[in-house]
Amino acid sequence: MSNLPPLNTDTIWGILQDQIDDITVNHLVWYYLGYHYDSTTGKWDNSAVSPEWRDEYPEPPNFLESRPATMKLTRSIPKQYKQIAKEKLGFKGYKLGEFTPRETRRATAANWLLSYWQQQHPEL
Repeated sequence: MSNLPPLNTDTIWGILQDQIDDITVNHLVWYYLGYHYDSTTGKWDNSAVSPEWRDEYPEPPNFLESRPATMKLTRSIPKQYKQIAKEKLGFKGYKLGEFTPRETRRATAANWLLSYWQQQHPEL
């Protein structure tokens, strides 16, 4: 997917507020994990993916449908960034009893992307 939205606060909010579709959310996470689709071969290139992901997921997992993949994504967020969406964006989370597993997984994806972005741009 070559037309991904930029990795910025608008995109993170779009994920959290369900304004960006699930396919794009997955593609964003896949892209920044290092998965790249080769349209000429019709296959995923995982050569840039770290071994801890590539070994378990040779092809990118659907983070919004797979609890194990989402748990791995959560565990891969460095401790200092676990609450980054709350700290940097003021995201208050979802109201107890009013959120679904899909929303929780979208929040995990948003938090992971924001932590990735922060690690690449610590000055932000």
